[in-house]
Amino acid sequence: MAPKTLSLSSLPTLSPLFLSPRLITSTRTSLTFQYPKPTPILCKSVQPRTHEQTPVSAPEPDGAGAAAPTRGDIFLERQKALADSAKVLSAIKRKKKREKVGGSTKASRAVPSCYGCGAPLQILETDAPGYVDPPTYELKKKHHQLRTVLCGRCRLLSHGHMITAVGGNGGYSGGKQFVTAEELREKLSHLRHENALIVKLVDIVDFNGSFLVRVRDLAGANPIILVVTKVDLLPKGTNFHCVGDWVVEATMKKKLNVVSVHLTSSKSLVGIAGVVSEIQREKKGRDVYILGSANVGKSAFINALLKMMSYKDPVAAAAQKYRPIQSAVPGTTLGPIQIDAFMGGGKVYDTPGVHLHHRQAAVVHSEDLPSLAPRSRLRGRSFPVCFLHYFMQHQCMMSFSVILSPLPNQNSQVTLDECAAGKFGSNGLNGFSIFWGGLVRIDVLKALPQTCLTFYGPKALQIHLVPTVDADEFYQREVGNLLTPPTGKERGDNWMGLETQRQLQIEFEDARRPARDVAISGLGWIAVEPIGRSPGVCDSNLEEADRELLLVVHVPKPVEIFVRPPLPVGKGGEEWYQYREFTEKELEVRPKWHF
Repeated sequence: MAPKTLSLSSLPTLSPLFLSPRLITSTRTSLTFQYPKPTPILCKSVQPRTHEQTPVSAPEPDGAGAAAPTRGDIFLERQKALADSAKVLSAIKRKKKREKVGGSTKASRAVPSCYGCGAPLQILETDAPGYVDPPTYELKKKHHQLRTVLCGRCRLLSHGHMITAVGGNGGYSGGKQFVTAEELREKLSHLRHENALIVKLVDIVDFNGSFLVRVRDLAGANPIILVVTKVDLLPKGTNFHCVGDWVVEATMKKKLNVVSVHLTSSKSLVGIAGVVSEIQREKKGRDVYILGSANVGKSAFINALLKMMSYKDPVAAAAQKYRPIQSAVPGTTLGPIQIDAFMGGGKVYDTPGVHLHHRQAAVVHSEDLPSLAPRSRLRGRSFPVCFLHYFMQHQCMMSFSVILSPLPNQNSQVTLDECAAGKFGSNGLNGFSIFWGGLVRIDVLKALPQTCLTFYGPKALQIHLVPTVDADEFYQREVGNLLTPPTGKERGDNWMGLETQRQLQIEFEDARRPARDVAISGLGWIAVEPIGRSPGVCDSNLEEADRELLLVVHVPKPVEIFVRPPLPVGKGGEEWYQYREFTEKELEVRPKWHF
């Protein structure tokens, strides 16, 4: 059959999609179309080529090439991207709102702060924390280096000046106040709603006074690593197994979510490696917040922490260049300090120390603060009667303090001859008052003749013993002079005095171990032993003795007094300390201690 010839005008409009190129014969005036046997059709898009385009590669065989997304696919992908971005924006808005309401620590980073104390930098008040001279401020701001600026107060602190943040107490005339417990709770209220790791510091010398109350309101359900600082100050021969068990026992009564307890020394780096390992294990991408009361040693601990981490973490090594300032002044840190300390992300926040009004540091002048901070290992200073007899019979005095203070009234003065004759030792310490500097007075109302009182605290505070009937007159005359702090006649005249009196009734079962500790907030503690561990003490009448001691303790008005189980220190601590037996359930929830 002869092929049919079709004119171009009579050819119907056909899409090139349904025409095979090899079936079309092109002429000027007509097209010859043949109807062969049906063959498979290959679909591809045809685009006009220009001289700027590169040749299109040949299509992959058997339809293996990626299909172009349809309009529906493009629409769905766009809607999904919009929904995801809406979720992210909503989360950011909620976070900003929470930070605005709760006073987030991170939000404060928008304001440039001193890297030494965390106070916001300012150029207006020369006698306020955070002050920087205007030329330096403008220069650092121009080069975006405000995070490397140290304020004037921190410069003075770094040179040994004792400048507090409280106006009228040896500090700035119009200075800002310390961060109180209420203010800290407000600033850190967002922590209970965030996923964070809390490192809480406690001073072993002032365990009860530096232990923040209601810390559970700040931490919420977040885990807490309890770090006990300044253990290098405990008396020589102390068994740290006993001390660690004692700390865990005291912590369990607080009902906190404590994962572990660490005995540390920031000065000698003892125990710091264990804290680093625990933080790395428990951090899990969270930020780390350092909490503690004022002057508990947070800045020193952070510096020791960065030093230990710098051996393996270059980020921590770089952070050492701008470390928080260390000072004996309570409230050195006035604002949160953010520190980049982890290579894998996450930050450490040095928070302001909580100013606790019930500590001795809250009532003394700033220049007397160094006398409250022990600088070397503690040595217990005791008053057992047998030692008094020994020293008095040999016509000598104890080297650490003036035990018998002379009074102007010769009739009331207790002389060495009278003590040797038995006038002092017949009733032991009954009827006598012991002054611990100008900050503490203890009246012994009822005690066994062999009762021993051992004082653990700073060596700068001298101890004096006078008859109770002359104690008031002696204190009024010698405060600021022989009884310091307060130091100097002017401060002694303006001193508030020992307005708080608390009568303590201490019962004991075993007279051969300390009955209780009387802890003075911000100072130290006094171990009360019914019978001192002294040679030659006769306890034949012990069974007949009344198992009760009566003491009256005088302190300044806001200072608190704690009566607690005795802390096992010294060589004799491990001899009388008793470990408690636990059930399997108690052992599961009981935190482990490390040293």
